Amino acid sequence: MAMQAPTLLRFLSLLFGLALAGCVGVSRPPAVSADLPQAFPAYDDAAGPGPGGDGALPGWRSFFSDPGLVALIEAALAHNRDLRVVQAQVEEARALYGIQSAARLPEIDVNATGTRGRTPADLSLTGVATVAGQYRVGLALPAFEIDFWGRVRSLEQAALAQYLSTEEARTAFELSLVATVANSYLLARELDERIVLARRTLESREESLRIMRRRAEVGVSSDLEVRQVEGLLLATRGELATLERLRAQNEALLQQLAGHALPADPPGGLETQGLPEALPAGLPSALLARRPDLRAAEQRLRAAEANVGAARAAFFPNISLTGFAGTASAELDGLFRAGSGSWSFTPVLHLPLFDGGRLRANLDLAEARRNGAVAGYEADVQTAFREVAEALAAHHWLGRQVAAQGELVAAERERARLAELRYERGVSSYLDVLDAQRGLFAAEQALVQLRRARMSAMVDLYKTLGGGQLP
Repeated sequence: MAMQAPTLLRFLSLLFGLALAGCVGVSRPPAVSADLPQAFPAYDDAAGPGPGGDGALPGWRSFFSDPGLVALIEAALAHNRDLRVVQAQVEEARALYGIQSAARLPEIDVNATGTRGRTPADLSLTGVATVAGQYRVGLALPAFEIDFWGRVRSLEQAALAQYLSTEEARTAFELSLVATVANSYLLARELDERIVLARRTLESREESLRIMRRRAEVGVSSDLEVRQVEGLLLATRGELATLERLRAQNEALLQQLAGHALPADPPGGLETQGLPEALPAGLPSALLARRPDLRAAEQRLRAAEANVGAARAAFFPNISLTGFAGTASAELDGLFRAGSGSWSFTPVLHLPLFDGGRLRANLDLAEARRNGAVAGYEADVQTAFREVAEALAAHHWLGRQVAAQGELVAAERERARLAELRYERGVSSYLDVLDAQRGLFAAEQALVQLRRARMSAMVDLYKTLGGGQLP
């Protein structure tokens, strides 16, 4: 006999009451506190407040002005294979979210079944062998869970948070890729300038060796002085070979980053990069909220909390519905005759009583992962603050080093000039000239390295502050 509507409503009310009896409170996630200062360290060379005083950073197209670097970053964002892997992971997370979100909606299927069979006489109630069949066509509702306690909703929220986390992770990877390309490009420009210095020094020392050998032939200079000049020349050749090797290796890295699609734009020098010299003073630590890697960690924390909610909901009664509406007949040609309508409706209540501690262990696991995500998020925030502080300190003190090294280069250049003058007048030996030239070459090389390092510090600061808006 079919279940009448009032009886069905009373039955569902009973199920609902039993479910409420098993309800327990859902805890909130613990507060997140990283104990950070209100602002980053300020230095005396910092600029005044930026627009709005919030320290907002421009997009990378505005931050970098060298056309060659801009073209290289564009190629990397378009062709880098590692970025494509990250983008595929985002698509995977989006698909998983779509699968999970579909669980909140009922599934309706077209169901057609047919059964035909023979019953032998000794199994038949009539004692006569029979051949019978059953055919059904209609719409079927597979087991659909009524989400009273939010288990399905929590799983959907966890999937959404995981998807958003991968989106932020992709943005963080893009920002890291931009910074890596920029630093490699700056290193390439540094090596170009150092190679030019080394070749110019090599030509000068080759000429010095030629002159010294002629002077030794006429007895004006000694063989010792010739060997000293020759040793300095060989050292310069070795330094030049090292720089050429480093440039070739760095070019291979740039080719990999750009997907072997290097642009044809001619590169500029370090002096044409046009990077900002300083950022606004007193940058608030709240700027860290713009970092995509921290936003990704925050989404992972939300996913972990949603999984705790799903694990708690598993303790509650589970109510699912199964139904069918269509036609049924013992014969295939009777499916669409009058009176062949058929329907069924089956609510099912599942209330866990004893499972050997499996549900409790699942809840403990979800809470442990949630607590680990909280601690990990706090650690990420503290690490991000340290990275910004380190980049600010590096940019400031490298600026001081560049100024001091520039003065040292000027002093070494004057020293070399005076040493040559004294040697020509016979006041000092050629050893003083060689020592002065060696010091000048080392000082010039160090100055180029420091200039590039300060620019790289600004790039690192741009990255650690979350960068600007990526295209």
